[in-house]
Amino acid sequence: MKTAVGAPVPEVASGSRGFWPLRDLPVVFWLLGVAVVSLVHPFIPAPRWLMIHLLVLGAAGHSILVWSRYFADTLVRLPATPRRAQSQRLLLFNAGVLLVAIGVPGSLWWLVVVGALGIAVAVGWHVGTLIRGLRTGFASRFSSTIWFYIAAGALLLVGVTLGTWLAADPGEPLHTRLQLAHVAVNLLGWIGLTVLGTTVTLGPTMLRTRIVEGAEKHSRQALPVLLGGIALVVAAVWADVVVLVPAGLLLYAAGVALVAWPLGRTAWRKPPVSFPSWSLAAGMVWLVGLLLVLVAQVAWDVSHSGSWLEVGRTFEQYIPYLAAGFVAQVLLGALSYLIPVVLGGGPAAVRATNRDLDAGGALRVSLTNLGLLVCVLPVPSLVRVVASALVLAALAAFVPILLRAIRLRRGAPADARETTPRPHGQTTGLAVVGLALVMTAVAFGGSLDPASLGGPPKSAADGVIATGHTTTVTVEAKDMRFTPARIEVPVGDRLVIRVENTDRTDVHDLVLETGHDTGRLAPGESAVLDVGVVGRNLDGWCSVVGHKQMGMVLAIEAVGSPVAATGPGTPPVADDPGTDAHGTGHDMTMGEPADGTVIPDPVLPPPEPGRVHRHTFTVTEQGMEVAPGITQEMWTYNGSAPGPTLHGRVGDTFVIRLVNEGGLGHSIDFHAGQRAPDKVMVTIPPGESLTYRFTATRAGIWMYHCSSMPMSAHIANGLFGAVVIDPPDLPAADKSYVLVQSEHYYGAEGQPVDMDKLLAEEPDAVVFNGYVNAYDHAPLQVKVGERVRIWLLDAGPNRPLSFHVVGGQFDRTWLEGDWLLGSAEAPSRTGGSQALALAVAQGGFVEMVFDEPGRYPLVNHVMIDAERGAHGVIEVTR
Repeated sequence: MKTAVGAPVPEVASGSRGFWPLRDLPVVFWLLGVAVVSLVHPFIPAPRWLMIHLLVLGAAGHSILVWSRYFADTLVRLPATPRRAQSQRLLLFNAGVLLVAIGVPGSLWWLVVVGALGIAVAVGWHVGTLIRGLRTGFASRFSSTIWFYIAAGALLLVGVTLGTWLAADPGEPLHTRLQLAHVAVNLLGWIGLTVLGTTVTLGPTMLRTRIVEGAEKHSRQALPVLLGGIALVVAAVWADVVVLVPAGLLLYAAGVALVAWPLGRTAWRKPPVSFPSWSLAAGMVWLVGLLLVLVAQVAWDVSHSGSWLEVGRTFEQYIPYLAAGFVAQVLLGALSYLIPVVLGGGPAAVRATNRDLDAGGALRVSLTNLGLLVCVLPVPSLVRVVASALVLAALAAFVPILLRAIRLRRGAPADARETTPRPHGQTTGLAVVGLALVMTAVAFGGSLDPASLGGPPKSAADGVIATGHTTTVTVEAKDMRFTPARIEVPVGDRLVIRVENTDRTDVHDLVLETGHDTGRLAPGESAVLDVGVVGRNLDGWCSVVGHKQMGMVLAIEAVGSPVAATGPGTPPVADDPGTDAHGTGHDMTMGEPADGTVIPDPVLPPPEPGRVHRHTFTVTEQGMEVAPGITQEMWTYNGSAPGPTLHGRVGDTFVIRLVNEGGLGHSIDFHAGQRAPDKVMVTIPPGESLTYRFTATRAGIWMYHCSSMPMSAHIANGLFGAVVIDPPDLPAADKSYVLVQSEHYYGAEGQPVDMDKLLAEEPDAVVFNGYVNAYDHAPLQVKVGERVRIWLLDAGPNRPLSFHVVGGQFDRTWLEGDWLLGSAEAPSRTGGSQALALAVAQGGFVEMVFDEPGRYPLVNHVMIDAERGAHGVIEVTR
């Protein structure tokens, strides 16, 4: 059959029917995989890339191998592809995708290499057959489409190579650049070129109309433009010239416009009337629209920061919408049209199956596109959650509809089933139902979050008298936690919370029970919540599906009694405490922490699940209170000094992405792993990042720290932390804590470390976990009879630690990898220990059981350092 201008229309020989399960059934399984991962993603650390790759590489890639080969055979009038050869290619390709999907999250690089090799062989074989087909087939005015397929396959070979390189953790800044090139080559090249080449003939065929005169000429002109755009993006990555990225995207968009213009004219003349044509048209609109958005946003990023990290974040933000809006819709639309043709059985059977696959088409298309549009817009998080669920349901509906169509096809002859078109009013009604459902989603999400509808949030004051004070707190959203997770605010104070999403991939928000809401925050974004005057305890949480259940909650505790303000903005009058040697007017060892100060949580976090642990450590330089009345500029990992405590087991692998958002060069050195210093312990400038990978082969509590020079200053100013690797036979304890000792050398108020004091080894304070007398203000809570384990690390940079608990005795001690007292099997029966002595960068733990309640001081028994702030209390109760 031919169109009015002589272009061949896809038909499939009846003998292909038996080949259908291998041709298209794997697509169903890949799509089911996408749906499963989408559902469990909020509850397990399943990476976003896995969903995208299952769709783009698995489902779409398999379909490309099948249908680009068939279209090539049709356009140049070759004999049907030998079924055995095609089966071998498909099996090799799908096995490769499966190995890659298993190998990357499991950090099994050799498995990734094997899978990538299988994909490369299958696609290279496919490209070779296409080239041979051009040489032996008939000349055709649409032969340029075959060159789209050849170019797409060649680009996938490049993309697979880049993906394998990425899986080997090349480190930053190379990682972000390679990832951007990988996306451009695979999504815009492998998928984009194939779709654009195919729609020249498939689009008009779906609309059952002629191909616009000159469409093939436009496609021939577009191919070099499209390839030029992709090449420019890759060249920008290779040459480290970020300014070329928006130029490459703009050039690619121009190529898309060349192909899309005749298609748009065709659709204007003969509008879509079925699910396949609607879905294809909507997919093309998303491609054009998102390309323009990417060009604008990336150009903005380049002009304002010039950072690869910012460009990478922009791509990460929009790629899921490109995958769902463009790739998924084009794939489902094309399959809905082509599968009935593959099943064969004559015109009546094809029409009947087409109608079956068109079930609810207007509803599915409207839900998908309106829902995606809501998700892209700056709407409240709960609205976006409900809308995204509707999009997933609309896309996933293809699978049961397809299975039902196959069952109906086998159960009833074609002539016994109605094949008359649906009335126009019914189709319009379904589209209106989709609109109504999306509007309901917006209303439902808004009803759960009153602030999202523009109504005033509920008051947190409960009639208390305002003090005129403002408590300002910065809260970090990362790794399914808010840090700090508890905020204390004096009753009557106005509370202002700055929420920063420092996760690399996950989107978060903060919603309070009063209705205050930050809105959805992409990685790197922040927002400020003005809660108003606080008079009662409040609960907050992340409303992204599953995040609250995983522990992403925030407690706001109203403390103290309200004090009436003497006037707007007037603080209450306090007695003059005098002036200490620091010139602050406070006794830093005996005063109380300032409003909003959160004492670091000393509880050892549980061991991380799995064997590979990925974290992002963001270096910041920020002011923070380090003692009552003392504020210093501290250099921090993830906003705290010391940085986060990591906890794992022997044999675990840690992959740490270090991002420098400070104003100086910084680095990181993990004692818990063995690595060549010149490979990963390198200083990175502001705005850059690197990836530090190590395997913990030996147990202990290990220090990590910044190794940039002068190293003493970087450690003294807060860039250090602990990694706890449990001995394999370590028995459980009732309570486990971590105390890291360090020193403070105070500069002027709000300034960093005083180098003169540091060089003279004259510390102003010696502290546990970064705050003077931290656990006098927040004692460790223990009950009589509980076994208590305290992990200890001396981070220095200069002072030793002799750890002692006044009134207590240790029956187990462990130092630098081995037992000193007792054993894994049992504590010592007769011997005891009064102190564990640690030099700088050494660590271990002590254990004890308290026989009676009371307050037991914990101290560094180098007494001058205990008096400087290395002091706390263990509060033992019945």
